[in-house]
Amino acid sequence: MKREVIAELLDEDLGTPEEIASSLGDLRHINGWFGGTRTTTALLRQIAQETGKSELSLLEIGAGLGDVPLGAQRALAADGIRLQVTLLDRVCSHLPGNGTPAVSGDAMHLPFCDDSFDVVSSSLFAHHFEPATLPLMAKESLRVCRNAVLINDLIRDPLHLGLVYLGLPLFRSRITWHDAPASVRRAYTVSEMKSLLAGVPARQIEAARYFLFRMGILIWK
Repeated sequence: MKREVIAELLDEDLGTPEEIASSLGDLRHINGWFGGTRTTTALLRQIAQETGKSELSLLEIGAGLGDVPLGAQRALAADGIRLQVTLLDRVCSHLPGNGTPAVSGDAMHLPFCDDSFDVVSSSLFAHHFEPATLPLMAKESLRVCRNAVLINDLIRDPLHLGLVYLGLPLFRSRITWHDAPASVRRAYTVSEMKSLLAGVPARQIEAARYFLFRMGILIWK
């Protein structure tokens, strides 16, 4: 299945405020039901174990409402791991108003000093970058992190695309009906992601498949 770049409506803020809110709500369900939050939680648990830290500061880029890191925060608390979350999104109206630290900014030019957070993370965000710019985003994330960059994204696969179309009736937003299959078509395979990141100046890069066509990447600083 060849990668196909299709513009996603939510990225361009192409909808009414009500439609955008509905689509962000659908993303919450997608991550909760289909393994997105569990993937990030597992990767953060691994980072905590390998660094010996019981407290991690995390910057989530392309965060939207921040459901994935905030869900991981709740899950990790049961293990005695405290996760301090800061959210960043290019579109400030996508960010929540729930008291979580949040800033509007560009993932390619993060408005933070070097080594500001233990982890810089993203979920369903990396596939929005083209092969030439994805490594640059990873390098910028490495600059701001102390320990690791975490990438949680979709795996492009014909079966995955078929499952997405079968699942569309679960969601009510026209934006989701367009963006969900577009995301799978635009996503990378695990081998493609590893190849694109091979030149990033990292100590080690780990890649694994997770539940229901999710990939988890850890780029160790």
